[in-house]
Amino acid sequence: MADLTITQVSKKYDIKPDTLRYYERIGLLPTIPRKSNGNRYFNEGMQGWIEMIVCLRHSGVPVEKLIDYADMLRAGDSTLQAREDLLKEQLQELEGKKKDLNRSIDRLKHKISLYKSGEIKENKSYFEEYKILDD
Repeated sequence: MADLTITQVSKKYDIKPDTLRYYERIGLLPTIPRKSNGNRYFNEGMQGWIEMIVCLRHSGVPVEKLIDYADMLRAGDSTLQAREDLLKEQLQELEGKKKDLNRSIDRLKHKISLYKSGEIKENKSYFEEYKILDD
């Protein structure tokens, strides 16, 4: 993997250069090496950190927890359990969101089917399928 400039990394991972600078400033990324002209360059190791950050951010991990996770990575194997716990907690949160999202998708599909079948026009049951609580 070749060394990349901040612009190249930005394009590769679809992340703004200012966000990369912010991540470096808050300690989420290790200090990024610079060329003699002062420009940052992202070697394979740095790109690995960015991939991890992007993956965890897409998973909904807040920046504060990401900083904790990065600190734990730097601390080494003594933090293996804590890192696993953080990831399990995030997975549990995502599973809950997934359940809610799937329920919303099912309700919308049902609503669409009522429009397609004409039942919505016949019965005027505009809100029936949105019922959340069972009677």
